[in-house]
Amino acid sequence: MKIKQWIGGIAIAGLLTACVTNPLTGRRSVQLVSNAEINAMALQQYKQTLSKTSVVTGTADANRVKTVGNRIRNAAAAYYRSIGREGDLAQYNWEFNLIRDNQKNAWCMPGGKVAFYTGIMPICRDENGVAVVMGHEVAHALAGHANERVSQAALAQGLGQLGSQLLGGGAGNSSQWAQLFNGLYPLGAQGVLLGYGRSQELEADQMGLYMMAMAGYDPRQAPAFWDRMQAASGNAARPPEFLSTHPNPQSRRADLEKNMARAMEYYRAAGGR
Repeated sequence: MKIKQWIGGIAIAGLLTACVTNPLTGRRSVQLVSNAEINAMALQQYKQTLSKTSVVTGTADANRVKTVGNRIRNAAAAYYRSIGREGDLAQYNWEFNLIRDNQKNAWCMPGGKVAFYTGIMPICRDENGVAVVMGHEVAHALAGHANERVSQAALAQGLGQLGSQLLGGGAGNSSQWAQLFNGLYPLGAQGVLLGYGRSQELEADQMGLYMMAMAGYDPRQAPAFWDRMQAASGNAARPPEFLSTHPNPQSRRADLEKNMARAMEYYRAAGGR
């Protein structure tokens, strides 16, 4: 009995150590996999995706994706540096690409590998619209949502397995983590379609709103973008992939308004009016 209690205590201590607090939202999440390991898995997926798709370069839209991405990346780096957490971003190697595909979608892999599809660009319309999407997707990466999902899947397989991994040191068998990651983020014919839970989507909305504002983009444009995104689904039985796991429009608008005052503080600090 004492041995079981000891193992349980170690497992609980390991989970507490693996808790990460988001500096922008205050939300805590369990992330059991090392960032280096999960970023390597993501990079492999990203390279495979780019090799099987048509990457658009040199166009106004492609340049817009890169410009907005770099501004938000720099704003995030400045914020993390200001709070003494620049080390959190040490293993990010950012890349921003536009893929020729009619899907109304965008995503960001762990480690900062971003892809926009050409289908979402008319809905974005301008740099502010791209910034709404970019902030949201970059937020998923910075908040470690992929790591959290993989960790949740591991926990769902039983604390016994988790305990053995913790006792063995590190995150356990790399191939097991890779299997979980590939199961959650399958490489499809049209690229990687990342799915997150509702709480993660709400956090990405909030954090993304703040980061676009830090980068000097007007956060007041965010509700209009989401209205256009919702309208793009029309009467379709299934919404665009980008909206499939997101809150309903009324809830999203309420959350955006709730977080707008703080976002405007960041925007004005960045020189906005």
